Amino acid sequence: MARSWATLGVDLHLEPTGPGLRRGLTDALREAVRTGRLGPGTRLPSSRVLAADLGIARNTVADAYADLVAEGWLTARQGSGTRVADRVAAPPPEASARRPREPARPVHDLRPGSPDLASFPRVEWLRAARRAVTAAPNDAFGYGDPRGHPELRGALSAYLARARGVRAAPDHLLVCGGVAHALVVLAAVLRARGVRTVAVESYGLHVHRDLLEAAGLRTVPLPVDDRGADPGALTDAGAVLLTPRPPVPPPACPLHPDRRAAVVDWARRTGALILEDDYDGEFRYDRQPVGALQGLAPDHVVYLGTASKSLAPGLRLAWAVLPPGLADEVTATRGGSDTCGVLEQLTLAEFLASGAYDRHVRASRLRYRRRRDALVAALAGRDPEVRVAGIAAGLHAVLGLPPGTEQQVLRSAAWHGLGLHGLSVFRHPRATTDPLDAVVVGYGTPPDHAWTGALDALCRALP
Repeated sequence: MARSWATLGVDLHLEPTGPGLRRGLTDALREAVRTGRLGPGTRLPSSRVLAADLGIARNTVADAYADLVAEGWLTARQGSGTRVADRVAAPPPEASARRPREPARPVHDLRPGSPDLASFPRVEWLRAARRAVTAAPNDAFGYGDPRGHPELRGALSAYLARARGVRAAPDHLLVCGGVAHALVVLAAVLRARGVRTVAVESYGLHVHRDLLEAAGLRTVPLPVDDRGADPGALTDAGAVLLTPRPPVPPPACPLHPDRRAAVVDWARRTGALILEDDYDGEFRYDRQPVGALQGLAPDHVVYLGTASKSLAPGLRLAWAVLPPGLADEVTATRGGSDTCGVLEQLTLAEFLASGAYDRHVRASRLRYRRRRDALVAALAGRDPEVRVAGIAAGLHAVLGLPPGTEQQVLRSAAWHGLGLHGLSVFRHPRATTDPLDAVVVGYGTPPDHAWTGALDALCRALP
């Protein structure tokens, strides 16, 4: 007979086996510990409480506990109660046989896409959270508006207008769980509108391409040169996904003003949508950040931004600024309630309104610029054939390599304990331009104390 209890935080389903209650309970508890259902350090209910919950004699439970203590599965100490012993639970042999072997974790992670998580502003974030939760009305903790909490949408509207030149009314702003989440919703809306093809840059984030294609949309690559993506190649696409400051362009340059104007003219002429991914938009080192494309044509551009690079990806907070004619449609497709945590939204709203976000971004910009400068200096005398590009902005650099050496460098990097991506990872499979050999070095991820070691390992891995 299956029995269960819910006491002291423990909620466990037991299947007593064997003759007698004592042996059945002992075997069931041992199996729960052995398979990891009861983790090390878990405190079990007292014998009196468990006996009452199971409807058996207290001595039966006490004897089962004593047997497992003697075997080493449990520990019993005065004042601490009965707990699962500190030991590693072995998974069933068949589970171990099926589980694939995990790759070794790199000593230094130079893959792009993540900031320095050690620099997350814990103290300031906690202060903002305390102020936000204290001031929040009771109804703030309900299911919420499907567009996101009004406090955050209002704070984002003001911030984006001031810092990125985005025209964003709070009612046209959608808070979502990441840019990928926003793309999934937008892909569904595009499909419902009859769009079948989305143009993308020939070098870009494959994750975003995969999401669009998984939604039933075809992606076609746009050639990229020293003026950015070429909008002249736009043909029958119903939308285009652009990063005006691309994450991994071979020439590593922002979209030229003439091409910004051309793609806006194309959208106005055809009624197509521009999906603008403002990747690393706040991290520009040599001059003021390039303004968002959305400011030129708010009726035709969906602006996508995120806190993943400026704060941390674990917050799962991003936003989409929608054209007025698309806002209701996207909101309805997203669903009937807010799916992002209200505490994180309220805290980010307070973080923005108090100026703490601006201070954190400025400090981060200085830190990452120092890392970029150290990277450039270390590579300057290393090899004249290793060309450094993409250093004006962002959290990574593109190192151009001699033809045919990309895979060799990646193998060398792995041998030196480096996590590193080759440029080929970002190339569209149907791109028509000749492939380039390069590696993409993310200098945002390593903490400050590890940057020098990561840089030394990188230099050893290069030709």
